[in-house]
Amino acid sequence: MPASFRLRLLASIGVIALVLSACTSTEEARAPAPAPAPVPVAKPAPVAKPAPVPTFSGPVLTQEGTCTAPAPVGASAIEIGIGECDLVRLKGKPPTDVLVGEGRSGREVQVLYNEPGAKELYFFVNNRLDRIVK
Repeated sequence: MPASFRLRLLASIGVIALVLSACTSTEEARAPAPAPAPVPVAKPAPVAKPAPVPTFSGPVLTQEGTCTAPAPVGASAIEIGIGECDLVRLKGKPPTDVLVGEGRSGREVQVLYNEPGAKELYFFVNNRLDRIVK
């Protein structure tokens, strides 16, 4: 190799070494930044389960005002707590109108009797007379 080529090669290597030495950092080595703290997540409120629907026994009224089975002889007077079919048996005639539905307490039935001079409305909850409106 000619001397001029060697001289240029050494000069180039020196320049590269000088440039690279300027690129090195003089800062102290730092640890990586810590990960952000996890954000607390509120647990969802437990879903309230609906209360179990109370069960009832005995025959019940249909929307047509007929009983699903013969009413057992039990109630002797129309009073709070008797069954739907007990009312029909004690009245001795079918009701004028019957509304059957489901409410928060379970089965709800309204039984209407048109009596001479007045209307009687009987409210049942789960096949038990709850209240009377005359």
